[in-house]
Amino acid sequence: MSQGTLEVLLVCAKGLENTDFLTNMDPYAIITCRTQERKSSVASGKGCSPTWNETFIFNLSDGVSELRIKIMDSDGFSEDDFVGEAIIPLEALFREGKIPPTSYNVVKDQQYYGEVRLGLTFTPERETTGRDREMEDFGGWKQSALY
Repeated sequence: MSQGTLEVLLVCAKGLENTDFLTNMDPYAIITCRTQERKSSVASGKGCSPTWNETFIFNLSDGVSELRIKIMDSDGFSEDDFVGEAIIPLEALFREGKIPPTSYNVVKDQQYYGEVRLGLTFTPERETTGRDREMEDFGGWKQSALY
C-alpha cells in the first residue's frame, strides 16, 4: 500500500529556540524516512524563522509510517546544536495523496520549541498487470510509460 515516492517540500520554520546567545542561529533540517536521510541547506544567519523552500524525494517501501524532521543549528567551531524535531505520521498522506504546506510542532524534551512548515505529496508505485504488460510490448520494443 505505501510503496511509491514521497516528495517533501520544506518551506520554513518559525518560533524556533535560539541556541546562539550572541548571534542569530544558522538552522538546517535533517529529514529522515526510515533509513533514508536528506539534509537541507543551512539558512545562515536566519535565526528563529528560516525559509528554505527546498524539495526532497524519498522512495517508500511497505511499512513506512512516519517522517522525522530534525532541526539543527550549524556551529562553525563546535558541535551543531539540536533545536528540536517534528514527527509526522504518514497515514493521512497515503489516503489523500497530497497534504498542502502545513505547520508541525517542533518538540525537544516534550516541550514546544517552534514550528516547521512542509508540504507532502505521495505518488503510489503503479502496479503492472498482465494486460498492461501486453499493451506495452510490441514485438521487441516497449511503449513509453508516458501515454
